[in-house]
Amino acid sequence: MATGYLANIPSPSRGVWFLGPIPIRAYALCIIAGIVVAIWWGDRRLVARGGQPGIVLDVAVFAVPFGLVGGRLYHLATDWRTYFGPGGHPIDALKIWNGGLGIWGAVALGAVGAWIGCRRRGLPLPFFADAVAPGIVVAQAIGRIGNYFNQELYGGPTTMPWGLEIYTRVMPGTAIPDPLGGVAVGSTPIAVVHPTFLYELMWNLLVAGLVVWADRQFRLGHGRAFALYVAGYTAGRFWIEQMRSDPATRVFGDIRINVVVAAVVFLAAVAYLVAVRRPREVLPPGPGEPSPGEEPAPAAVAAGGGSDPGSVRSTRKSPAAASAPGEPDSVPD
Repeated sequence: MATGYLANIPSPSRGVWFLGPIPIRAYALCIIAGIVVAIWWGDRRLVARGGQPGIVLDVAVFAVPFGLVGGRLYHLATDWRTYFGPGGHPIDALKIWNGGLGIWGAVALGAVGAWIGCRRRGLPLPFFADAVAPGIVVAQAIGRIGNYFNQELYGGPTTMPWGLEIYTRVMPGTAIPDPLGGVAVGSTPIAVVHPTFLYELMWNLLVAGLVVWADRQFRLGHGRAFALYVAGYTAGRFWIEQMRSDPATRVFGDIRINVVVAAVVFLAAVAYLVAVRRPREVLPPGPGEPSPGEEPAPAAVAAGGGSDPGSVRSTRKSPAAASAPGEPDSVPD
């Protein structure tokens, strides 16, 4: 039997380690790593578009907590029976470290937090959204690694060589089943299934590449890069979601609710891409800065204002420069 599984992907034997009494959860570490990458890359892209360094972190102070709450609320709303139905434990609704974040709620409520942060910094929300779009989808890809450690969100049985091995996990020192916090019993899998988390991870990276390419090629603005990310992600989620075998709320007979949501959001994102045709925004100059297309005042140059690599002026382009044929885009990959 072991020989038949040699080509498959083994699941981790556990997803939680303990530093004394403190649990170190792989799922939480992956979420944090994704957020860090999204902030770092988003800041680079925002500066390349003419924004100031540090704005993405400032906005993230509002967007991240809102997004986490929104993601959890969406999960609870669409899977409420697990917590509030027969045999459920309502207190588990607060245990976000066990997994259960709905991307739709995270993006929706996270956008509210981003709007608050952008207003405080005087930055248009669509401009900010375009800058952080590829970083967000890469963060989602990193987050899916957490599902791998949690041994969750997989598909049905498969004989493909990249099938995922699922093991029985129990609470250490007992025989009590504990799929999330437990330790695997032996190395013989109880099932070999489609690693749908891996499919989504790879799809998300492709979407990030698509957004970067299209943004550089067509100089997307006014939220169009973000809309492309949403359309690309939902297109993949539509077919990957249908491969999953975990319990889910079903609507319209026997359709998983996330499949329906993915289709609706995809259509909305495509409609936005088609409807909005305006060129990329050019931020207005800040106090004491020259108007777009003007040279800095001699006094400002003498004071070193035109040589500061972190200043808005050093990265902002005039409308003419922004649309000059053949000019390479400065947004980093």
